[in-house]
Amino acid sequence: MLLKTFRWSFAVTALGLALGVWYGGWTAFGVIAILAVLEISLSFDNAVVNAGILKKMSAFWQKIFLTVGVLIAVFGMRLAFPVVIVAVTAKKNPIDAVNLALTDKDRYEQLVTDAHPAIAAFGGMFLLMIFLDFIFEDRDIKWLDWLERPLARLGKVDMLSVCLALIVLLITSFTFATHAHQHGGAHADKAQTVLVSGIAGLITYMIVGGLSGFFENRLEAEEEAEAEERERDGERSPVVLAGQAAFFMFLYLEVLDASFSFDGVIGAFAITNDIVLMALGLGIGAMYVRSLTVYLVRQGTLDDYVYLEHGAHYAIGALAVILMITIQYQINEVITGLVGVLLIGWSFWSSVRRNNALGEAGEGAAAEDVDAARVP
Repeated sequence: MLLKTFRWSFAVTALGLALGVWYGGWTAFGVIAILAVLEISLSFDNAVVNAGILKKMSAFWQKIFLTVGVLIAVFGMRLAFPVVIVAVTAKKNPIDAVNLALTDKDRYEQLVTDAHPAIAAFGGMFLLMIFLDFIFEDRDIKWLDWLERPLARLGKVDMLSVCLALIVLLITSFTFATHAHQHGGAHADKAQTVLVSGIAGLITYMIVGGLSGFFENRLEAEEEAEAEERERDGERSPVVLAGQAAFFMFLYLEVLDASFSFDGVIGAFAITNDIVLMALGLGIGAMYVRSLTVYLVRQGTLDDYVYLEHGAHYAIGALAVILMITIQYQINEVITGLVGVLLIGWSFWSSVRRNNALGEAGEGAAAEDVDAARVP
């Protein structure tokens, strides 16, 4: 199972490292390896959240996620996205932006770094909405019961997550954004840019997440009606509806991955400003995140360790806050990665303790049944 799931990741790793040696020697080999590890550490929580969504999709759409989704993740977000940023911020056509990235790497790094406030606001708001909608939902299984139970009661207030997200955006726009970090340690007033980008991130979440949720709910209602009445709806078939639901969930996954990749792309400039090495290193990391997502689904890991999804969403909330703070202050990527790893590790440990407690309780109940059967 492990080799089958990760075989393409291993192949891409070998190919990427070989291209790195050919392109820039053993120094490039080391840079690519570091970038791959950076991407995996920053995106492990992404894999856990993706797995929670992907397990609802058919084998066909899981395959699409591993093929078309990888192309979007590797070539779209890790290669084309930084070029698009330069083209928009510098008002250049794509060809000139690519030429700039390859020939004037310092200028290219400056333009991408200066665009960071807008990127962080967009990604931060998208991730914050994911976190807020999760913690305000009343779930049967609660990890931090003392916190999640009262938050679930608050979640009954309509549009509460949107209101809180807008409050966070306004506070960020008039605090961190007024002294936004720029290339070379300079600061500039980016309040308007951050406000517009943050609203764009919020709108994107509401459109993509809303459509995926709408079709998913329609699909569940259709399946329940079919189970009760044992007949198909004459107007629309469940197969078509399932395809629509899966498509929008796939689109939601891609936007989610894009939001997670923002900090990785920006953080990569602390290691190199060579777009070729960045694409190779981050692309390898993105492949492992994809494979890990599918592995978690096929192994049923989220069902066995029920608090993992909670830990991943708390890591998402932490990343959203960190992205907002990085509008003004630089935060080392190691810290960002460690926060996510610690939260997920804590939730995994809590899951193991829960499973052990349930196992002991089950063994005790079984022993009592045996003793009762022996009584004449």
